Amino acid sequence: MQKTILIVEDDSNIRELLRLYLEQEGYKIEAAQDGQEGLRAFKRIHPDLVLLDLMMPVMDGTQVIKEIRAVSKTPVIMLTAKSDTFDKVAGLDLGADDYITKPFETRELIARIRAVLRRYGENEPPKKLEFDNLIIDKESYNIVVKGEKMEIPPKEIELLYFLASSPNRVFTRAQLLDDVWGFDYFGDTRTVDVHVKRLREKLQDVSDQWEIKTVWGVGYKFELKNE
Repeated sequence: MQKTILIVEDDSNIRELLRLYLEQEGYKIEAAQDGQEGLRAFKRIHPDLVLLDLMMPVMDGTQVIKEIRAVSKTPVIMLTAKSDTFDKVAGLDLGADDYITKPFETRELIARIRAVLRRYGENEPPKKLEFDNLIIDKESYNIVVKGEKMEIPPKEIELLYFLASSPNRVFTRAQLLDDVWGFDYFGDTRTVDVHVKRLREKLQDVSDQWEIKTVWGVGYKFELKNE
């Protein structure tokens, strides 16, 4: 189900840049240019997450989050140019779920959004996934193929588990890099290609009911053939 993010930011350049990047990531975006407009939008659309600037005209972010927390537990990530520890603590004390200072790396912000959404109601996949001739056990880091345990490096297991936990969903290489390796990983997307290639070699001809499929120009997905 598509998630809705409300951006409350008075800087039009930052607001539209965030809209562009987040829409590319598959989110539905609503935007407001000040705190009052943001509160009205919040009450109207009931977003899944709010990106909230701290310093704004009409009504600042601290007042906005107070109003939101009075009626809702919707996750809020605060955006601000302030980097002082006092401001960070104040924002978190008001009920913010995370805090990121400007200028920020887009990859880091997107990774933080995903992490916060995962903590709020997105169903966690089971630790053990079972498919035809394949068991992926994330808890014990075991892969069982046709009843036999297979030796596979941890990062390949994490990549396979991540793809298989959302069957038929397409992930870009950048998404996989952020979610499996972490936004602070300094490698490039070729890392994903190498790991997918190794997984395919190890899982070749295991089943005709699923495969790690390349979606040209986009990325990869764990495809279930009968769905």
